[in-house]
Amino acid sequence: MKKFNIRKVLDGLTAASSSSSSSPSATQTGAQNDPVPEVLQSDHFQLCKTVRHGFPYQPSSMAFDPVQKVLAVGTQSGALRLFGRAGVECYCQHESGAAVIQLQFLINEGALVSALADDSIHLWNLRQKIPAVLHSLKFNRERITYCHLPFQSKWLYIGTERGNIHIVNVESFTLSGYVIMWNKAIELSTKTHPGPVVHISDNPMDEGKLLIGFECGVVVLWDLKCKKADCRYTYDEAIHSVAWHHEGKQFVCSHSDGTLTTWNIRAQTKPQIITPHGKQPKDGKKPEPCKPILKVEYKTTRAGDPFMVLSGGLSYDTVGRRACLTVMHGKSTAVLEMDFPIVDFLTLCETPYPNDFQEPYAVLVLLEKDLVLIDLGQIGYPIFENPYPLTIHESPVTCCEYFVDCPAELIPALYSVGSRQKRQGFSKKEWPISGGNWGQGTQSYPEVIITGHADGSIKFWDASALMLQVLYKLKTAKVFERARRSEEKAGSEIVDEDPFAIQTLSWCPESRMLCVAGVSAHIIVYRFSKQEVTTDTVQLLEVRMQSEFSEGDSPDPAGDQTPTLPTPSSPQEVEPPPQTPNSDGPRDNIPCLQVRSSPLKQSPGFQVELVVQLLWVSGEPPQPITSLAVNSSYGLVVLGNSSGLAVVDFLQKTLLLNMGTSELCSPADPPLRQPRSPRKTRQISTASDSMDGSNTSEDRCKSPTSEANASFTRSRSSSVSSIDRESREVISSFCFCESFPKKGEGSLGPCLLLGTSQGSVIMVALSLPPTGESRLQQPVGIASCGSLVTLKGGILTMALLDSSGSLLPPPSEQWYDPNGSEEEREKRRRRPASPTSPVEGQDSQFLVLCSEKQAKVLALPSQTRVHKHSITESSFVLRADVVTVGGGNCIACFCANGHIMTLSLPSLRPPADVNYLPLTDMRIARTFCFSHLGQALYLTSPTEIQRITYSQDTCEHRQEMLSELFTPVETPEAPNRGFFKGLFGGGAQSLDREDLFGETGAGKASRSLAQHIPGPGGMEGMKGAASGVVGDLARARIALDERGQKLGELEDRTAAMMASADSFSKHAHDMMLKYKDKKWYQL
Repeated sequence: MKKFNIRKVLDGLTAASSSSSSSPSATQTGAQNDPVPEVLQSDHFQLCKTVRHGFPYQPSSMAFDPVQKVLAVGTQSGALRLFGRAGVECYCQHESGAAVIQLQFLINEGALVSALADDSIHLWNLRQKIPAVLHSLKFNRERITYCHLPFQSKWLYIGTERGNIHIVNVESFTLSGYVIMWNKAIELSTKTHPGPVVHISDNPMDEGKLLIGFECGVVVLWDLKCKKADCRYTYDEAIHSVAWHHEGKQFVCSHSDGTLTTWNIRAQTKPQIITPHGKQPKDGKKPEPCKPILKVEYKTTRAGDPFMVLSGGLSYDTVGRRACLTVMHGKSTAVLEMDFPIVDFLTLCETPYPNDFQEPYAVLVLLEKDLVLIDLGQIGYPIFENPYPLTIHESPVTCCEYFVDCPAELIPALYSVGSRQKRQGFSKKEWPISGGNWGQGTQSYPEVIITGHADGSIKFWDASALMLQVLYKLKTAKVFERARRSEEKAGSEIVDEDPFAIQTLSWCPESRMLCVAGVSAHIIVYRFSKQEVTTDTVQLLEVRMQSEFSEGDSPDPAGDQTPTLPTPSSPQEVEPPPQTPNSDGPRDNIPCLQVRSSPLKQSPGFQVELVVQLLWVSGEPPQPITSLAVNSSYGLVVLGNSSGLAVVDFLQKTLLLNMGTSELCSPADPPLRQPRSPRKTRQISTASDSMDGSNTSEDRCKSPTSEANASFTRSRSSSVSSIDRESREVISSFCFCESFPKKGEGSLGPCLLLGTSQGSVIMVALSLPPTGESRLQQPVGIASCGSLVTLKGGILTMALLDSSGSLLPPPSEQWYDPNGSEEEREKRRRRPASPTSPVEGQDSQFLVLCSEKQAKVLALPSQTRVHKHSITESSFVLRADVVTVGGGNCIACFCANGHIMTLSLPSLRPPADVNYLPLTDMRIARTFCFSHLGQALYLTSPTEIQRITYSQDTCEHRQEMLSELFTPVETPEAPNRGFFKGLFGGGAQSLDREDLFGETGAGKASRSLAQHIPGPGGMEGMKGAASGVVGDLARARIALDERGQKLGELEDRTAAMMASADSFSKHAHDMMLKYKDKKWYQL
């Protein structure tokens, strides 16, 4: 029996209502053409997060499992990031969002304990692909300051701000009745409170002795069995951390005055004091105090001196010096300077046992914006090459694009040229954080992410199979001259601190043509080549784009802007107006940046083809570029801003068109602009009048990362203009296509569609010369065909479908090496038009348009509106893309109110609408982008990329694609005590913590002290959450694990019963033999 699906019925009703609400012309068109079949239904869509990449934003703590080889990092926003081998990453989030103050692994148990700033502790299950909280405990009356979980123990020590220590059973997450009160730990004669607990650890050789460090400088060795203090060690400086020697006979404390005190546990009054970075006075006096040593670790080796690693402790005269990590080994002291402040560090050792020689091999340093791993086994302490994609934020991200199902040879080509850019001098050893296993994903299509940055760099990332790896880095700033120090003052009047920041980009994966627009109104066209070349002179084209309402003046007749179709021209052919000196009058005819005049050596990869710069006009800086497109088949680059449109032929290096938006309309069309007053005349900014904080003309050349000009951070679309609400009309989107330029025309031809921030869509016809030499010599013809239609809100995306509803991509040519042989150059030809031949009197294409408020579908060449859909009334669309998913095409939209919705094409029926993420940061609006096959991403923090999917198929296979953190590994054997240590009791002393801390021995804890909260990640919750085939497999695996565990327990019990039965049988037989021949009275 076929399953009844109510959602499909609702989809049918929605489609019927949307078609019935269309205009009468739509009904007539539908009569002429059979309706296009659509396959997309609501059950094709499901929204979920897939993976998060990048460096954890604002890290606060970390922990390492030395057996599983897995690293955990906590952040100030309550996030957890877990890392294994390259490609094994996991992200999870605490519901409260409180900062993670400490993390503790249950070593080789597949579990993690997190302590948060809201005085709660949580137990995470890492044995499932998506970790979940098993238990939580919320303290009500005391604040948590420190946690300690001994190796292979289930009892967690928790120190509080009041100086008390509580003990938690991590299996049941219940409090023990055993409590160490601060007033019993310190001297009775002490009149002041010792302060919060800053350290807890047990003696490596005696589990019954607990070392407690109080902030005031008091350290107490507590006897757990006798419930009293064995020894007290007092120093007059505050303690920051404590570290044991593995033999348990001495420990080291770091203090707030930059000193280290080494104590023998039997000598309470005479510590050994050193100041690692203090200047030793000649008269033998006490060294000058230094900055606090925030953490110290003491690690021993079998064949050599111990390592002492510490952070902080520098002298106060090193003002402005960067954070340092100090490694003391024997008589040598190495000071390793870090790029960012140190958050925490861990010394990685060969053994998890604290009572054995530690054999340290590396130091893992967590910085505010980086993760560094130092090799202790090589001279000079080189760092390991980091395999994780943690350099997304190396320079702030200003734009982002996502390409799915790229040509198969593209990623290997990018990797081959990018591998030559790798730094040298790394450690030769393999990355030691090597835990976990990769997911078994079924998706094998190539995925590429491109990020543009504030320093002008562009990074290409391989994002296939839910992984992320940097492929290639392009530095666009190399094209320009660097401002000299003598020119810094003058340069600062033109541009801000990030003059090379990437504004937007356009990339064609098939031809590998790249076009980049920068914040200084510059455009760079790149071609991809596998050969190194040296360019003597960078090809430069300067464009003077003047706004019609600039300072109330009419357009400059000497400029390139003309109301009629201009003839191709280049700056070399047209003499520009004379440049006005900067000191005497307004700037005119100068670019924001100066292209380098010396030869440019270009490595294999993307190489400069042409640089286009917009010029200052009568003291007004060039307007920011709001839209950009490149087409390899036509050899054209188009750019738009609030001044108008410019079309550049990058093959002939000429400017084809420079025109205002309203002039692109035919005379019969109504004006595109809404009536408004001319802008007020702006004052020319100088060094003297730029301090009043007003919006000066130079402000438009500021970087996207500048706080003073946040509104300038806009994406390729006009989404941000919905927030800025600028009055002037801006060209917001482009689309190259093979279509019908005019209404009713029967032949296809090269066209350019452009959309504006006022909702107008304009068709421009292109006339291209034949391929070959003619293309390089004959001019390209351009003719505006006027406005097609007007939508509410700015135009975000445009696309074409053929008569069957298939997506028609922009024409493109196959890649060839521009520096290759003549045969390679012969490959340059325009791809033939893919649409079917038009039938006379019938429409053969659909034009899909989406704005900030609504979507429309037009039939071409009749230009008849077929469908119309109002997307939102109360909000507006930030990003929209026409994508292929589930075997059909749709418009994917992200609205400012957080909704992600899809509109099936061509009917514009909405099969999916999910309230996902309210717009809380302009970073999301600037970087959110959809791609084909149900993939999307955005920059969720300044350092992290969040990838999501809106495809049901991907969601179903998500469990298979995700990596596994926990893998079964045997715990190393405990160190051998040796004959004499076993004979004379010199080995480690064990402690039965169950008898001591259990309810039988310690009683019950106060119920008001902490509240137990069962987590959703328990076995029952996990079983309920699992679904589909993957869920069945997971449940079967869990059941097998449980059955195996129970069988193992049953086998042990059976063996014990057999042994007991054998013993009983033996004793019974002996008794029978003893009393066999005795009478009853002899018994």
